[in-house]
Amino acid sequence: MEEAGPKGLASALLASGALTSDWLPAFEAVPRHFFVPDVIWPGRAGMNRQSDRVVRSDEPEAWWAAVYRDAPITTQWDDGTYTGPGKGKVPSCSNSMPTMVFSMLDALSVEEGHRVLEIGTGTGWNAALLSHRVGAANVVTVEVDATSARAARTRLDAAGYEPLTVVGDGAEGFPGRAPYDRVIATCSVGSLPRAWIGQTKPGGVIVAPWGPVYGGEAVVRLTVAGDGTASGRFVGSSAFMRLRAQRTARTHVREYLGGRKWPADGVRSVTDLSPEAVADWHVMFAIGVQVPGAFPWAEVYGDGSYTLWLRDTAVTSWATVDYEPGRDEYEVWQSGPRKLWAEVRAAYHWWDAQGRPGFDRFGLTVDADGERVWLDEPGRPVPLVRP
Repeated sequence: MEEAGPKGLASALLASGALTSDWLPAFEAVPRHFFVPDVIWPGRAGMNRQSDRVVRSDEPEAWWAAVYRDAPITTQWDDGTYTGPGKGKVPSCSNSMPTMVFSMLDALSVEEGHRVLEIGTGTGWNAALLSHRVGAANVVTVEVDATSARAARTRLDAAGYEPLTVVGDGAEGFPGRAPYDRVIATCSVGSLPRAWIGQTKPGGVIVAPWGPVYGGEAVVRLTVAGDGTASGRFVGSSAFMRLRAQRTARTHVREYLGGRKWPADGVRSVTDLSPEAVADWHVMFAIGVQVPGAFPWAEVYGDGSYTLWLRDTAVTSWATVDYEPGRDEYEVWQSGPRKLWAEVRAAYHWWDAQGRPGFDRFGLTVDADGERVWLDEPGRPVPLVRP
């Protein structure tokens, strides 16, 4: 087995194709461990779940192994308000999975002399990699969290890179150095900030994780046109923390029930569509772009069964679907003007009828009329399921 370290990680990334030869010099010049704090919560590849806290001084070998594993690392919880052992409620800063880092950098297609705007400094590793590639004088990186920004600035200084570091709302970009040839976001959005398009040169590229309210998310690569529109394809699955300006608070299920016990005024039915069939990330994406303003939550039980809750952001409608292993029919309860399970079911069947497309068949266009997700080509917008 390859010993944990930069060479082992480089070999794995090169073999998978995530790290290309043109980014290898930056990888070698900017070691990941320079940009990982001493207290971390290691993640697992392809998953959002974090392991327990690892403190470098207590477990140096475990810390080093986590840094040079192809997996994300949570570095902050709850905007820094949680600092104890175990885990907080919501991760709020991380050092991203190396495969994701270099796949997005590859999609950015930077060239010598390009001016680059990064949204979400995080630990500073991405800004350092960009600085090595195009020169620190050409890089602007924006971070909303002042504590994270200061720590990243310290790491960048120690590594010998001096990009312009800005503390501010990433949704506003940074007009002071615009226009940019390239814009890259290391946080996800559900609506692309128009400032990013306005601050990008015609022909420039924006690479950002994008996902609907429902769930499912992918990296989109947009090319900005001279008329201020942007369009392009999704290039791969992602799971990033949301841009702080676009975070949403979820109302508890008890508010939907109006103080009554479930199923309250819900209407019962049965379905032959298993909740398992709508659980994969790319399926959730396809459902989410058709079913606006709704989101799922799973109430999991110890025997392998669970209740899939669906709720709308307007707090008018809810639905539940009970999953039990081995069954081929599932109990449904729905309440409110929107029949949310019926909407999800319709969206699933549309996706199924299109040949079960993955992320690579979808694209996004942003123009004066708003945002439209399309299938295969811009002229084929994904239809909305009407309540």
